[in-house]
Amino acid sequence: MEIRIGIINTGRELSFETSATADEVRAQVSSALEQSTSHLNFADVKGNSYLVPTAHLAYIELGTEESRRVGFVA
Repeated sequence: MEIRIGIINTGRELSFETSATADEVRAQVSSALEQSTSHLNFADVKGNSYLVPTAHLAYIELGTEESRRVGFVA
């Protein structure tokens, strides 16, 4: 699933693919915001780790969990 994160006062968004489901990401984000956690930790499918400050979140866009189809569609 693709995640796109907008950060306040930053011209570019953070975009990466993750193996987590949309429900897992929603639960992680809402839990961090409710508990006033200073940072969110995400990991992508390549093993990279991202720390995002919760105080500067503008938005989080969750893509579809459907895998891409390869080949021709008739």
